[in-house]
Amino acid sequence: DYPDYPDVKRLQEAVSRADGLILVTPEYHGSVSGVLKNALDLMSFDQLSGKVTGLISVLGGQSNSNALNDLRIILRWVHAWCIPEQIAIGQGWKAFNPEGKLLDEKLSQRFDQFAQSLVENTRKLRGLN
Repeated sequence: DYPDYPDVKRLQEAVSRADGLILVTPEYHGSVSGVLKNALDLMSFDQLSGKVTGLISVLGGQSNSNALNDLRIILRWVHAWCIPEQIAIGQGWKAFNPEGKLLDEKLSQRFDQFAQSLVENTRKLRGLN
């Protein structure tokens, strides 16, 4: 409990209410950003256990999955469920146009598949049709 930090409680409540999560992180020095790791450390099994989660990383260099693998380990530890699809956007500085739209059509299609998987797996694990 963090009674002196109402923003932590708001974050915990928002995560608890969510049917699923999409976690996005820049990859810093081959791992998850400290800000995201800190936010996850403020969560507990109450917020994350059984939560369906999709993972995305963005990095400046070539595509890599270190941050995504680290997130899978963290989330497995708190019994969250990660969908099998994941997205690593390498050379993020040239992946988007000035309006923020993805330039690579194949990557855009992967995002569509990612979103579909997140919805389908959330429905399955929550027993929804």
